Amino acid sequence: MSSTVGSRYVQHVTATAGFAYGVIGADIHVLGDGTPLYVLEDHRSARPPDSVWLLDVPSRMLDARYAVVDFTGRRTELAQLHAWRTDVGRRLAARWLHAPGGQGKTRLADQFAAEARAAGWKTVTTTHGPGAAIPQPGSQDLRLDGSAGLLLVVDYADRWPPSHLNWLLSNALLGQPGMATRILLLARIPTCPPALVKTLTDLQAGVSHQCLGPLLAPAGDRARMFTAARDGFAAHYPATDTSGIEPPVRLDHPDLGLTLAVHMAALVAVDAHVHGRRPPDDAAGLTCYLLEREHQHWERLYQHRNHDGHPTNLEYESPPGVMAQAVFTAALTGSVDHPTGKAILTGLDLETHPQRILADHGNCYPPADPTRVLEPLYPDRLAEDYLALTVAGHSAHHRSFPWAAPTAIALLTRDADGAAPAWAPRAITFLASATQRWPHLGTATVHPLLRTDPKLAIDAGSAALIALSDLTHLPLDTLKAIERLLPRDRQFDLEPGAAAITRALLRRTDTATTDLADLADLQDRLSRRLVHAGHYDEALVPAQDAAEAYRRLAEADRAHLPQLAAALDSLSQRLAERSRHHEALAPGREAVDLFRHLADLEPAVFRPLLAACLHNLNMLLGDLGRLEEALTAAQEAVHLVRGLIESDPSTDPKLLAGSLHNLAVHLAKLGRREEALAAGQEAVAIQRRLAQDSPARLPGLATMLNTLGLDLRNLGRHEEALAVAEEAADKYRRLVDINPAVHRPGLAMTSYNLSLHLSALGRDEEALAAAAVAADLYRRVAEADTAVYLPALGASLDRPGRLLSKLGRRQEALAAHQEAVTIHRRLAEVNPTAYQPGLAMALTRAGAELAGVSRRREALESSREAVALYRRIAERHPTAHLPGLPYALYGFAWVRARVGRELRQALSAVREAIALYRPLAEQEPDTFGPELWSAHRTQADVLDKLGRKAEAAQLRHALATAAATVPRTNSGGRARSSAADGPPERNGDAGHRAGLSGGSREK
Repeated sequence: MSSTVGSRYVQHVTATAGFAYGVIGADIHVLGDGTPLYVLEDHRSARPPDSVWLLDVPSRMLDARYAVVDFTGRRTELAQLHAWRTDVGRRLAARWLHAPGGQGKTRLADQFAAEARAAGWKTVTTTHGPGAAIPQPGSQDLRLDGSAGLLLVVDYADRWPPSHLNWLLSNALLGQPGMATRILLLARIPTCPPALVKTLTDLQAGVSHQCLGPLLAPAGDRARMFTAARDGFAAHYPATDTSGIEPPVRLDHPDLGLTLAVHMAALVAVDAHVHGRRPPDDAAGLTCYLLEREHQHWERLYQHRNHDGHPTNLEYESPPGVMAQAVFTAALTGSVDHPTGKAILTGLDLETHPQRILADHGNCYPPADPTRVLEPLYPDRLAEDYLALTVAGHSAHHRSFPWAAPTAIALLTRDADGAAPAWAPRAITFLASATQRWPHLGTATVHPLLRTDPKLAIDAGSAALIALSDLTHLPLDTLKAIERLLPRDRQFDLEPGAAAITRALLRRTDTATTDLADLADLQDRLSRRLVHAGHYDEALVPAQDAAEAYRRLAEADRAHLPQLAAALDSLSQRLAERSRHHEALAPGREAVDLFRHLADLEPAVFRPLLAACLHNLNMLLGDLGRLEEALTAAQEAVHLVRGLIESDPSTDPKLLAGSLHNLAVHLAKLGRREEALAAGQEAVAIQRRLAQDSPARLPGLATMLNTLGLDLRNLGRHEEALAVAEEAADKYRRLVDINPAVHRPGLAMTSYNLSLHLSALGRDEEALAAAAVAADLYRRVAEADTAVYLPALGASLDRPGRLLSKLGRRQEALAAHQEAVTIHRRLAEVNPTAYQPGLAMALTRAGAELAGVSRRREALESSREAVALYRRIAERHPTAHLPGLPYALYGFAWVRARVGRELRQALSAVREAIALYRPLAEQEPDTFGPELWSAHRTQADVLDKLGRKAEAAQLRHALATAAATVPRTNSGGRARSSAADGPPERNGDAGHRAGLSGGSREK
């Protein structure tokens, strides 16, 4: 990790296994044992090794690290990458470059990085650890001084645990202000996982996909690539004329759509030509030829062992069969530290001493990191084929060994303590990937392994589970066993794989013959796991299917009513998550009715479930704007939970805290502010005690503190409100550091409310900064999930717009308010009850700003529409939305006074506003007194414009006389405005709140 002290850079170097590694200008994230989570390196083009060394084992020339063949073809894809790199629309952007193994992703990325570096960009590669090769001793200088931009290349991105990718994306290297930053993620699977997309979007990164498709027909890329590869390889053979060397396999063969396959064809053609052999004429034969050359190399070394005349002059004692087993082992384990390598080979009980085998293997396959052993065969696809072809059961021309399948099984057997081997993630993933091309490998290794120990698949991690889910011949019983063992609680790094396994199981389940209850359970589990993995849209169908199946079961046997109730509650949540609130209401109500019936029969079992279900229903009713009904459900939940605690003191108090919090939210929305404060304070007190014992309760505490701050503000207690809001923001910042994808919306909500509190205290510049942060965060999350977060974005734009206007930046203010109008209008078309209040407020604000910049006609229309909307809204919910009507009437009058039109209507409107404000100001002087005062001031301005100067002067005199007693905020903040300022800051702004679920609402 590096830090700056003056102009001097201080370098902190981490020593790992005796080898020092450090970076300047970036972070190092390490595991508990000090091993780097990943390694960052300054990208440098490879320098080809010595030709003699390459020719010992021709497959070395296929390793992209050595760049033996000049980059050829793929110009269209390369141009697409450069267009993405140079797009000035975003500072931060990520691209998921995907293709099957062997398609040339690494070579393309390497060429792209080299060209980006030539264009003045800093190019950095990252390798996932543990097991990543540490760079040469010293530091990697990753400072960006003078760089045109930063390119980070992440290989095997689909095999990184999600939490490790989150740590990488949080690295300070990627967050440098003003620096164009591009993240290129290389993967085999075609879609960037939703959780990763959300994390990137929360970082305000644009996310795009690019497929590296098969090479074009023979006359195009394949022919050019074959020629370039043939000539590149031939350059390392002594005096080879390549003019007569033709492709050994027809270039239009489907198997030659891979870059690696074309390179293998060229290498085999050259090597066979030089040695006077006939090359094979099929793709599998190319692989067998190259692997046979590996065997020949081991045999040659063994036959010439200790012969002084041998050109390598190496000590070498391992027989070819032993080396074959060592190479097979390395393909499964990947490189490991020396003690682990020795232990692995000792466990295999080979005829040669493990130390000797490790030394001989290192001579054949030098490790990238000198502290490690068992460097695997490269490229990966060749290693996968070697695993398959070494195991008996194929018809290809390659020697197989009886020890191969038992070795694979032995290497993946748990130790005496029951722990899975550390290389299980790599081994299972490689075996599964190879099995897709060579089914016999699965029959001999994967199937018996997982039949005996299905939990091994889970211990191997998410990438292995995803690879296994693609195996259509994996026995169904084994797939079922794996799925049954998946953890029921959420485990972030396992969620993509858990969803993939459950999806595969349902896809292979015969719905016609499977027991309906088992099918419904599986559909329900799939829906929940898809939600956990971020596949919200896909989760809806299995939730609907599960609810329908449970309904059929319950109709036949009422013993299934509990499952039906739970499935309906889940279905309601899935619909609500997609903002399909009206559709969510019916299953949500039915779930409550069923749980209420069940709670009457078995109170101890079902009352907690009824309370949780009532939580979800009152949140849904609140989202629909049905506030009285939401309050009733919230009150019932609180009453129910208090009864549970009285009858059983061991009941988890978090249920009461959540119930009280939701009750406070609904009371505040209905204007019952004192009651809301009391409920909110009790909720915070309970949750604070819980959070002291369990950090997992911290998110709930942050949410409750946010609501409590608003309740204090609504009663004019602004200093207290600010202190509580700052505590909430601090907790959300800590949570965002841990999991940005989940907690950025909470930080956005709290930042918005922090702006309200600062503004109430007259700290407008600070308030504007907080409002801008909130709007920016809401915009990020709304880009990733429009259905869920667009309403919050629309509401958040009011704050910067209002503050910009107050600071005299009217054009910027107008742009913010007009965007808010556009968003609220779109939302109100779908759900008028919930979103018309926001539209009316946005229209009032926009009308004032339009008048301020002399767009008179638009200002009149906007304020007129706002009043009409508020009249309809106040008729439906007079208690909750009545304060909005006088504000809109006052804004209507202010606009007309400003533009000098429709003055009689303006006088009528402002008088109505004053009449409505008076009782409100008597009840809550701190909240509504300033608005009443401003309305009187606007009345005087309207009278002036009408020529009724004496009345206007008399009113102003009365206002001046009463100035000493004009209601102010408790902190002394001034909320009044002059006629030139526009409508005043509304202390009645409800702020942004979030409800808490009863424990079953996943999001």
